Amino acid sequence: MTEAMRVGRGSLARRAIGRGAVVWRMDWLLLGAVLALSVVGTLLVWSSTRTWSSIEPTAMAKKHVINLLIGLALYSAVAVSDYRWLRTYAPVLYAVALVGLVLVLTPMGSTINGHHSWIMVGGGFAVQPDELAKPVLVLMLARLLARPSERDKDRPRALNVALCLVLTGVAAGLIMLEPDLGTTMVLATITGAIIVLSGVRKRWVVAGILLAVVAGVAVWSLGLLKPYQVARFTALLDPSTDPRGVGYNSRQALVAIGSGELFGKGLFHGGQTTGRFVPEQHTDFIFTVAGEELGFVGSVAVVALLGVILLRGARIARTSNDRFSALVAGGVVAWLAFQTLVNVGMTIGIMPITGVPLPFVSYGGTATFANMTAVAVLQAIHLRSRPFSS
Repeated sequence: MTEAMRVGRGSLARRAIGRGAVVWRMDWLLLGAVLALSVVGTLLVWSSTRTWSSIEPTAMAKKHVINLLIGLALYSAVAVSDYRWLRTYAPVLYAVALVGLVLVLTPMGSTINGHHSWIMVGGGFAVQPDELAKPVLVLMLARLLARPSERDKDRPRALNVALCLVLTGVAAGLIMLEPDLGTTMVLATITGAIIVLSGVRKRWVVAGILLAVVAGVAVWSLGLLKPYQVARFTALLDPSTDPRGVGYNSRQALVAIGSGELFGKGLFHGGQTTGRFVPEQHTDFIFTVAGEELGFVGSVAVVALLGVILLRGARIARTSNDRFSALVAGGVVAWLAFQTLVNVGMTIGIMPITGVPLPFVSYGGTATFANMTAVAVLQAIHLRSRPFSS
């Protein structure tokens, strides 16, 4: 081996594991929480699908593991890359997301579990463009609002704020045609959070809140919601409403969580889970599996791990180097926090039932990819918010 080759290998080793290398500068607490939730989610998916899987008891769990491995590959690729290229290609990614949302409404779209939100790609796998729209919208809005006003460098331009509302409205409108109220609410939350974080004047924030209230009243008054969506809201106010429909789902979810008591019945030993008394326990209602089989302690642990991700994300937003990265991190935190609130809240009766999965825990392919990509961007921002060691 020549001297040049030895020097080259030594330099590569120092860059890989030496002082200042990526492996030492990563936010391992963030990654650890994601991996822990993924493991817990896989066990809960296995427990909730083993009695009805049409192929074998572990079929759904194995498929979930495959999705996780693909998601981790995406995480690795994005986390070590320069996140600033995402700013450059955000308009292209947004256009691709819109194409996907349009294709869902064509004969290419498929209905799964009552939601016409999927495009089948073969091999038993499907893509849900709704989920891909979430990270893409975060990037697009952050790109627009990171540009300061010519008069006030600490605030975004009014035209860009208006354009953000238009872009969100187009995506949300396509999603509501499916219809998917849960994802529409997530997009609205992302938009509101990023606009607020961008430093707009308080009167704009107040005007936005009033506009949202007026829009909500108009949607309700004009009957734009489907009957089952209206029933979900009325069941929240009065659980005795529709005891065999939406009210039944809410009551069974509470029974499942309550039956776990402090330490749970044990993994694979939940009667409500085994009997499939609660619908979609591997996706939207997976928190009921945690409540029944892992108990109060296990449920709190799941929420605590999600809290770690949110807190690390908030810290990354505070320590970021530029407005774009700060807005991206803030948007991701708002997105994951809202989904956690809605998913956990609907299982314990404080939020209406919507098709919103629990991040990193619920079964899902496209949702897993979107979530992993989102935290990978947080990791990429973190890696570049700290100076390299010499």
